[in-house]
Amino acid sequence: MSTDNAHVTSALGTRIGNLLLQREGKLTRELLLSPAEFGLGKVPAKRLPDATTTMTCGFCSTGCGLNIHLKDGEAIGLSPATEYPVNLGMACPKGWEALTVLASPDRAITPLRRNSMGRLEPVDWDTALQTFCTRFKAIQAEHGADSVAFLSTGQIATEEMALLGSLAKFGMGIVHGDGNTRQCMATAVVAYKQAFGFDAPPYTYRDFEESDVIVLVGANLCIAHPIMWERVCRNPHKPKVIVIDPRTTETAMSATTHLALRPKSDLTLFYGIARILIREGWIARDFIAAHTSGFEQFEAHLFDFPMHRVTKFTGLTESQIMDLAKAIHEGQRVSFWWTMGVNQSYEGVRVAQSLINLALLTGNIGRPGTGANSITGQCNAMGSRLFSNTTNLLGGHDFLNPEHREKVAGILGIDSGRIPDRNSWAYSEIIDGIKTGKIKGLWVIATNPAHSWIDQNGLDDVLRKLDFLVVQDMYTTTETARVADLVLPAAAWGEKEGTLINSERRIGLIKKVARAPGQALADFAIFKLIAKYWGCAELFQDWTNPEATFQILKKLSQGQPCDITGIEDYRMLDDRGGVQWPYPADNPPSEPERRLFADGKFYHPDGKAKFLFELPREMPEPANDAFPLLLLTGRGSVAQWHTQTRTKKSAVLRKFYPELVYVEINPEDARRLDIAPNQWVLVESRRGKIRARAVVTYTVRPGQVFIPMHYDVVNQLTHPSFDPYSKQPSYKACAVRVRPHRHLESLRPHGH
Repeated sequence: MSTDNAHVTSALGTRIGNLLLQREGKLTRELLLSPAEFGLGKVPAKRLPDATTTMTCGFCSTGCGLNIHLKDGEAIGLSPATEYPVNLGMACPKGWEALTVLASPDRAITPLRRNSMGRLEPVDWDTALQTFCTRFKAIQAEHGADSVAFLSTGQIATEEMALLGSLAKFGMGIVHGDGNTRQCMATAVVAYKQAFGFDAPPYTYRDFEESDVIVLVGANLCIAHPIMWERVCRNPHKPKVIVIDPRTTETAMSATTHLALRPKSDLTLFYGIARILIREGWIARDFIAAHTSGFEQFEAHLFDFPMHRVTKFTGLTESQIMDLAKAIHEGQRVSFWWTMGVNQSYEGVRVAQSLINLALLTGNIGRPGTGANSITGQCNAMGSRLFSNTTNLLGGHDFLNPEHREKVAGILGIDSGRIPDRNSWAYSEIIDGIKTGKIKGLWVIATNPAHSWIDQNGLDDVLRKLDFLVVQDMYTTTETARVADLVLPAAAWGEKEGTLINSERRIGLIKKVARAPGQALADFAIFKLIAKYWGCAELFQDWTNPEATFQILKKLSQGQPCDITGIEDYRMLDDRGGVQWPYPADNPPSEPERRLFADGKFYHPDGKAKFLFELPREMPEPANDAFPLLLLTGRGSVAQWHTQTRTKKSAVLRKFYPELVYVEINPEDARRLDIAPNQWVLVESRRGKIRARAVVTYTVRPGQVFIPMHYDVVNQLTHPSFDPYSKQPSYKACAVRVRPHRHLESLRPHGH
């Protein structure tokens, strides 16, 4: 791996940070006072002293520590925290701009309600909350409790997620509520639960620095998680960095080896690798016998994956495949990492488990520099996975288990009959429920499905079928907020308190370092007000504030793999730079950074991990004569984030990526289609067509094109197929065609 450009990201972030600190960073928006938590009167502004305080960044799951610099009680700038154990003094461009996006002119500053003329108009909080409760209760009275659903997020604090899920399911009688983490992490969740017995990413970021072989699958760390890539660059062992990805990503360019396999052939590849490892005797038989189950069945399954089948299906050569197997065998500390390239797939769960299988086969788990490691996307996806009360009962419990329901009810002091005894519909099933008329009311919190959902073309019409749509967000201009019947203005990161849980299971703090604009409130305060107006406030009388709620979550975690009863309070989190779970009170760990399964014990009743496998499935929409190219999607630049709801508010970040939609196409395909660089083209799938600028490049192979996921039109093209186990959408591959349109040269693309 070349080290000449190893610290480009850090240097870039430093330059941006210096610009920010040199300019006058004081927020100029006049901030109005917010309503009190249980009323609508004004509350005195809480003045903060001139100081520096450290908090966790609210963009991605890396969970960096940022020093927030305060003057006259206001945040005026930031810098990366040098002692924080995640980023060690580094920050990406998004982190440097975390405060800037708070001052955007399109912030939601007052509730908005759609009037009889079809326009959103300002109303006060009392009117908004009365409308919320009256409309949703009327829908439930006419169509049943199941006719109202909510879509949550991995973007808000853990305490807010827990209060939302509890309010909705225990107070409002809502059964169906899912999070946008379904779009990014559901595959990893299910893979871990099935293989290990609990949703348990086993690693710490220090493993990036301790591996001698690092295998990255569908993971472009340089762009998506640049601080993690910095940790790779700190590795003193001169590791082999092997990138497995159809595209020549920025990470692939910097790696020791790039294996450009055919899209969605990774399951066949990893079964073929497992077959070689077993055939050559390059496996940890003692570990397998003592700590796993299902090995014999897995070995028999691999009979169907000889070398000739693997080479034919993946497009890789025999020597490439053998070299990968040898690297895994020869490595003393091998770590396997994956992210959305695996998760967002129609067979993502089995692909993730094929990597888990390789770690189990070779005993590369539970030791420094090892692991089968899923990298999360959103800043609090892990908090959502454990405590949002959506896909599982609070604290990683099970809605279907009566003992778990009784336990949770006892801790919360509520009747266990209030806890649903069935699982929620998944995100896609909620959308289908709207289509079929079973869901009549929808509450959307801090997410933007009208942009991000895979079946975008029909979603506007679907949302308009609702009797009542509520959007709770920090901006009024998201594609989803524009079609809402009621918009509730929410405070942002930096304007409220709580915790986030990052990819390595570290619980970190966010703090209130700025006032929310206008009448915007923290999501926690909004949920408390709704509980009062709904008439169920007594259920949440102990949930007085985020830190009190954290104490409740501690009790809910007791005895679970995610036990955090040993974390005393927010001050302990602040003093220690976050704390990784588990951290039980009866046996607090001595090491500050810890990986799971060092003792070889997993969470299934027999204490063993499971080998899980299945025959590969056909791609739902392969290329054909009519649509001869495969569309790949992914992150476009280090300065873009998801639907760009926040990042596009920063003038600095906008300079680091193209404003207009572009499509990467291989020179061979460009010549065949008579497409010139920077030319306008039409990209069409069976579901829609968009206009884009052509970028002619060898980063994509012939027969493939790539468009970043951040632009608002991309999901007009993607194919609505889902993993059968995780119900996660398969965003990454569908059939398209590209046509030149020279008469469009004077036009801007659709959506811009």
